Amino acid sequence: MSNALASSDMAPSKASGQSPLRITEIFYSLQGEARTVGLPTVFVRLTGCPLRCVYCDTGYAFSGGALASIDDILARVAQHSPRYVTVTGGEPLAQKNCWPLLARLCDAGYEVSLETGGAISVAGVDPRVVKVLDLKTPASGEMARNDYANIPLLEPHDQVKFVICDRADYEWSRFKLDEYQLADRVADVLFSPSHGQLEARELAQWILADKLHVRMQLQLHKLLWNDEPGH
Repeated sequence: MSNALASSDMAPSKASGQSPLRITEIFYSLQGEARTVGLPTVFVRLTGCPLRCVYCDTGYAFSGGALASIDDILARVAQHSPRYVTVTGGEPLAQKNCWPLLARLCDAGYEVSLETGGAISVAGVDPRVVKVLDLKTPASGEMARNDYANIPLLEPHDQVKFVICDRADYEWSRFKLDEYQLADRVADVLFSPSHGQLEARELAQWILADKLHVRMQLQLHKLLWNDEPGH
């Protein structure tokens, strides 16, 4: 697939106003997962994360980056004339000015999603935002950091994601699906095989055998660009 499908702004300028955030990258690509998979989207990747999941594929966003004001970020997003904007990380909610950034993006008329690792409260996130909440499985190494108080805060349009590394992760995820009645609470429950750890076909067979009401997903960006930064 040609890289013409994805352009990248890898070096955000320093903030020139209030409410600065530290940004790793802002880029235009195809959404790789969740409900809007395959749709052209602008990604705003914030720097920093309190978690260290064993399968993390964005370790380059743990540090570094550059400061940008919310006005600067909105101007960069607008250059691509997108319909969809995803705020991701790292863990975007680790920066306090993520909340006003999300609201401003919604005010600008974009369909906004937030990818969050589930260890920080989503209280106060603009209700127009689609939250994609990642519940950490045992094999992630960060299961103890799950903040289950987030679940009652989810809106019907939100999504819950499980990255599954092995059969034990699958059984744990299946239990949480039932425990919190997630299929009735949110728009989609996403089961994703951990890339390189669990065969996608195997996970598909488990889901079918148990007749789970979940959406299995593969990460499109890994198939197209092998997780190159800026895609």
